[in-house]
Amino acid sequence: MNCIRLLKDWTLPSAMGLGTLTYLLFAFTPQLTGASRFFAPIMATMLPWFMFLVLFVTFCKVDFEKLRPVAWHLRVTVLQLLLIALLIVPFAGQHPACGSWHLSPTAAVLLEATLMCVVSPCATAAAVVTQKLGGSLEQMTTFTFLSNFLTALLVPVCFPLIEPSAHVSFLAAFLKILHEVVLVLIVPMLLAYVVKHHMKGLHRRIVGTKDLSFYLWACSLMIVTGTTVRNIVHAQASVWLLGAIAVLSLVVCVLQFVAGRRAGRSSGHAQEAGQALGQKNTVFAIWLSAAYLHPLSSVGPGCYILWQNIINSIEIWQNIKRTFGQPRTNSATTDKRRS
Repeated sequence: MNCIRLLKDWTLPSAMGLGTLTYLLFAFTPQLTGASRFFAPIMATMLPWFMFLVLFVTFCKVDFEKLRPVAWHLRVTVLQLLLIALLIVPFAGQHPACGSWHLSPTAAVLLEATLMCVVSPCATAAAVVTQKLGGSLEQMTTFTFLSNFLTALLVPVCFPLIEPSAHVSFLAAFLKILHEVVLVLIVPMLLAYVVKHHMKGLHRRIVGTKDLSFYLWACSLMIVTGTTVRNIVHAQASVWLLGAIAVLSLVVCVLQFVAGRRAGRSSGHAQEAGQALGQKNTVFAIWLSAAYLHPLSSVGPGCYILWQNIINSIEIWQNIKRTFGQPRTNSATTDKRRS
């Protein structure tokens, strides 16, 4: 029973550890090469479906009448814009229209990797973690939509400054991101709305299954972690550069969680604001990096996946300890008295 409780309390680290070990086992065991090639496309196909199910189950618990912007949404958005501006300035300085100085290739890669950890929209799974921590599901869901729309506007503006060779059409980039938002956010929300209002029996079963969305997300995290480790192992870069990217992504991750919590503290929503600014859709950031920037810049959001989920694990563990620690003790005491 202690082992089961330990796995429940540390679900996210267990999922990340299992994803890492599974990849390393298949990657470095010659006898499993054939199996690795067979399962790779299956895992790639399963991941979007896991994320779809995670959001569908989460949205089944949403009170749709409470989906509206609140004050901390604006404060977190301003903080994100300030961080992006600070990271864009060095690139703007070397742009022909703004200046004549040049960043070294290494410095450019480090800045690009760091920027992708900031410009990335709020993770769709942030609502799952927020709910697990007792925060407002509706406020996080609303911010997720706003954050994705902001990214759709920022990417076509920022990327030509970073990589002049990256010809990013505003309309094309906006429509691409909008397409992702529709598939990942709006479709599961509409389906959840239909189930909630017209399929009461199914809705009760979904809502009545405790932590269903959380454990579905843990399964998707296992796949994402394995993919991240693969990208890092196969990255064509020195260990020093990879280490520097990992450290910078850690610093940015902690900074965003702390800054977000402070931005939401005045309105009593520190937890929600911290997740909103700190938990990023890094899978989408990896795709953006690979498509438009230097390939190594994708290592930044790849490492960020690990850091943000370690922070999430610590937060969840602290919440479990704070919320259920005393009742478990009381329950044990009651059992002794009964016996």
